Amino acid sequence: MDCFIGIDLGSTTTKAVVMDQNFQVLGRGITNSRSNYDVAAEVAKQEALLNTRFHLFRQSLSSVSALDGQLDDFLDQLVRDFRLEQFLEQLADLERTCISNATADRFGGDTEALHEALGEVFRRLTIEAPDQFAPGAQRKSDFFRDIAGSRYLAVGEAVAGESGLSFDYVLNVYDRSIIDVENRISEETLSDKLMRALDRTFVAFDDLSAASHAVRAPVRAVLDTVLAETYVIGTGYGRARLPFSKEHIRSEILCHGLGAHVMYPDTATVLDIGGQDTKAIQIDGSGIVENFQMNDRCAAGCGRYLGYIADEMNLGLHELGPLALRSTRKVRINSTCTVFAGAELRDRLSLGEAREDILAGLHRAIILRAISILSRSGGIRDQFTFTGGVANNGAAVKALKQLIKENYGDLTINIDPDSIYTGALGAATFARRATDGDGDEGPATTTEH
Repeated sequence: MDCFIGIDLGSTTTKAVVMDQNFQVLGRGITNSRSNYDVAAEVAKQEALLNTRFHLFRQSLSSVSALDGQLDDFLDQLVRDFRLEQFLEQLADLERTCISNATADRFGGDTEALHEALGEVFRRLTIEAPDQFAPGAQRKSDFFRDIAGSRYLAVGEAVAGESGLSFDYVLNVYDRSIIDVENRISEETLSDKLMRALDRTFVAFDDLSAASHAVRAPVRAVLDTVLAETYVIGTGYGRARLPFSKEHIRSEILCHGLGAHVMYPDTATVLDIGGQDTKAIQIDGSGIVENFQMNDRCAAGCGRYLGYIADEMNLGLHELGPLALRSTRKVRINSTCTVFAGAELRDRLSLGEAREDILAGLHRAIILRAISILSRSGGIRDQFTFTGGVANNGAAVKALKQLIKENYGDLTINIDPDSIYTGALGAATFARRATDGDGDEGPATTTEH
């Protein structure tokens, strides 16, 4: 199967989209952007190809009568079981790396005691791991570093206290090890992990044991299907670091404009608020960029700013929007400067302002800044499309809709649940067009998966 892939290497997350010959999206993948951009691009691509396999699983299993009425639940469980297999693999790698780094020359003292403590930490983490991926489990993140890190800190502190070790030792060995682990690509095949995950899923669906072969056969057929990486286009904040030749790189402005057009063909104005920058883009009826404006080098009002606020309030990034939506009174925020945000936040709290009111004011200030950038690009035209990670923040969306209505009247505002993939979608579309001879993209290159 020919696959056309777009990779958007952002400052916070890296996204990938897989598209088929008919411009249909087959899969999407996301990972945290890390110190090794090559790895981030590869992981996002592999995640998108994995998502493509699950898309094909759904098509293949839809005709299996034993799954009538259970297909969605079965596939949801299979995804959770596969993520658990991934997590356990990386957790074992983290344990080996931590013990290897816990040497006498680095930590002194009784390294044997430290090794024993680490063994106990990871024993407990392994035991509790299935609960992290159980139906209805709430996680602040789906990234290994975030899941493992939060639990490692809690369990490590408890074990250190029980063993009489300094918690600093347990913490420092993790800090030395986690980057190496998250920057390693798994050497185990996708098929091996998926088949183990399938075994777990059958345990949860024991009523399907008699139909095991009827399910396994189409799953194996999908795994045996070759996904040919026919053409890849890279874009995004870190595109200069992607291991691609220049004909395989497109600007993020072009990709976001085209991606928004693919999602909503009548789009005229696009606002993308990402981790590091805000882009206001005007496009024509074909998705071609007519004008654009970006924020300056300051990250004020972007995703990084919200991440800083979340850290200051000891909240998860996903908790900011829902909390801000509970606001009952307006609070005017004077600055969206990341440097001064913490100070103003603490001042507001010391004056007795409610957290939800402060956060609502912060979100409005962010959107006001974005509206200013939009006005410099040519204003807001119907239809308007909001993209980027911040488009999934309910408080930001609410503030945007209010300000657009106040300044421009009633316009159609498009927000896709998968808006964070807009840039990667545009890149994948450029990749598919490349094989039709549109432009000077150069020869196609094929890699098989």
